Amino acid sequence: MSERDPDGLLELLPQWHRLRDAEAGEPLRALLAVVAEQVDVVRGGIDQGYRDWFVETAADWAVAYLGDLVGYRILPGYEEVLATGLHGGASPERAAARDRLAARLAPRLDVANTVANRRRKGTLALLEELSASVADWPARAVELSRLLGGTPPVRLLRPDEEPADRRRTGPGRPDRGRLVDVRQGAALDLLGGPFDEQAHTVDVRRAASARRRGGRTPAGVALYVWRLKPYSLTRAPAYCIDRARNLFTFSVLGNDAPLFTRPEPEPSATHLAAIDNVPAPIRRRQLAENPADYYGPGKSFAIWRDDAREPVPPTEITVADLTDWTYRPQRGQVAVDPVLGRIAFGARTAPRRGVRVDLHYAFGDDTGGGEYPRDRPEPPRRTVYRVGPGQPHERINEAYERWRADQQSGDAGGSAVIEITHSGAYQEQLDFDLAADDRLELRAAEGTRPVIRLLDWYSNRPDALNVRGADPGGRLVLDGLLITGRGVNVTGPLASVTLRHCTLVPGWSLEPHCAPHAPHEPSLVLDRTTACVRIERSILGAIQVVGDEVGAEPLEIHLDDSVLDATGPARPALSGPDCTHAHALLHAHRSTVVGEVHAHSVPIAEDCVFTGRLRVARRALGCLRFCYVPPGSRTPRRYACQPDLVRSAVTELVERGGLPPAQAAPLRELEAARVRPLFTSLRYGTPDYGRLAAGCAPEITRGAEDGAELGAFHDLFQPQREDNLRARLAEYTPAGTDAGVFFAS
Repeated sequence: MSERDPDGLLELLPQWHRLRDAEAGEPLRALLAVVAEQVDVVRGGIDQGYRDWFVETAADWAVAYLGDLVGYRILPGYEEVLATGLHGGASPERAAARDRLAARLAPRLDVANTVANRRRKGTLALLEELSASVADWPARAVELSRLLGGTPPVRLLRPDEEPADRRRTGPGRPDRGRLVDVRQGAALDLLGGPFDEQAHTVDVRRAASARRRGGRTPAGVALYVWRLKPYSLTRAPAYCIDRARNLFTFSVLGNDAPLFTRPEPEPSATHLAAIDNVPAPIRRRQLAENPADYYGPGKSFAIWRDDAREPVPPTEITVADLTDWTYRPQRGQVAVDPVLGRIAFGARTAPRRGVRVDLHYAFGDDTGGGEYPRDRPEPPRRTVYRVGPGQPHERINEAYERWRADQQSGDAGGSAVIEITHSGAYQEQLDFDLAADDRLELRAAEGTRPVIRLLDWYSNRPDALNVRGADPGGRLVLDGLLITGRGVNVTGPLASVTLRHCTLVPGWSLEPHCAPHAPHEPSLVLDRTTACVRIERSILGAIQVVGDEVGAEPLEIHLDDSVLDATGPARPALSGPDCTHAHALLHAHRSTVVGEVHAHSVPIAEDCVFTGRLRVARRALGCLRFCYVPPGSRTPRRYACQPDLVRSAVTELVERGGLPPAQAAPLRELEAARVRPLFTSLRYGTPDYGRLAAGCAPEITRGAEDGAELGAFHDLFQPQREDNLRARLAEYTPAGTDAGVFFAS
């Protein structure tokens, strides 16, 4: 008997009772099915209680308690946070958030290796493993004392010693007095980074300084960590900038995008990370000196010309600086600039039918369209139509028309999935008409990121991806797609529209330096529709709502773990026509909104960042919790929001007599300016897009309810990962060692 067998108890009864029950309409079967369900719950609890004794199978909340048995201590102050989600009393969303936080505070692998790690205390390889197991960040450990330059004592000079032996003489080695060799271009390119091996002067700042990152000290150890994740694109189309001169970009949007290394696994546990073991950006000199380490199938990047089965040979690849496209490759050469992500073909290597590339790029998290694994619910009773090379359909419209034909013939129902099976570009005018029982899902297959490029097909009307409803029961799901060129237009009565792991390029498309091409254009237009819009782990431009504010109910828009980018804090991110109030209810969770929001009301917004003013028509409805809202906003009631908290702190200081009242107003303004969110980049297409900057106030980087950062990257729990890693460094480094964490990305 199990959850899949609700008739297990009934089958234990004699046949005579089952026959009598069937004659009476099976009331006994229904009763025993309810009892069996509760039996399964009890049995599952008992089984989980047994599994909680082992670190490999224990629940996330139990790992911290197992770690306590071997002396593993989680960060102070989080015991109560974890305890609140153990036994009921919380919504499923909050319980799941507690589980994710518990997995970061007490990583399963780190707890399991606690005893073994104590035996290896003080080794550099252990520090790199701690970063991987505690914070899930690849790292390189560097003993800074070995990089200090100085004058060697005369008594240690050995003229007969070979240069190779001198480098192994330890702290007093003679080569510490050497000068920089300007002829070693590749080594100079690595100065100041994790792989810098040149001699440096002493830096008196501590490597573990909490205020300002230290430098090279005699007792210092630096742990360089990479927080950006590497993501792959397979056989993706390159973008042609100039067909006459055969100029291309690796990015299909035509913008400059640096190439990153595909990390190779380290050969052994004692091996220290090299430049090819971490997701570092590829440099021109490194690629020129070691092209075989980066170029080719299965490596960091590769280039396919026309319909060739093999990529461009490495002998034809030359590394060049393609800034301003002034470099001209020679005949038979293919010039590559990994820093800008550009390609230039020579005369005899010019493509005739296009260029495809394999590449690796870096981003903060699994958000927007990408080839990363996605959790997606499988709809029951659906018909799948596959689109792509070697599939029954070559175009999206062909699959859509086939579904409609199958519906008329009775071979298909109202639920269909159009699945794109490769990371290509589709230039089609898409119009979907959904009836009452239609459920259409347009999605990318696992391991692909298709691009839908909406072009200027008609001169007398917009050319968006149009979704029209004829009855309130229609549903549309877009999953794993990148849509560029235009936006998505939803009209008519529909039940729901869901965007999951999608990118609707803010500003429609990008200029070479990642500037938006049409910054004032919306990415999603909701024109007199009844659809409930759900946006999950997506990146999109502005949302415009056009509706009847008198005769229709406001739309519901749910924004979860996403970036809503109007390409500027002063532009409307959610509004009606002409920047009026959108007739919509905004539910926002763990999201970053770049731009102003003009909505009917905000029933709930928590752990969010609003860079522009938030103005709602109905302030009596809803609540904002643990958010940043700019001054001058008109919002519902706020709880634990910024800059309200720092302003209140100044007021309390005045009431206690610790500050003259005349200085209160200037100090409030200074505090409000201090906690204003700072971002590394707000231009889509850059690796650091949407990430909080290093100088951002801790009230923002740790301002969420659970102590994580506000915004779309909340679930990374980066503050907890950093604190946990620093605590383990203090535990596993020798006494007197100054160990610090240096962020390489």
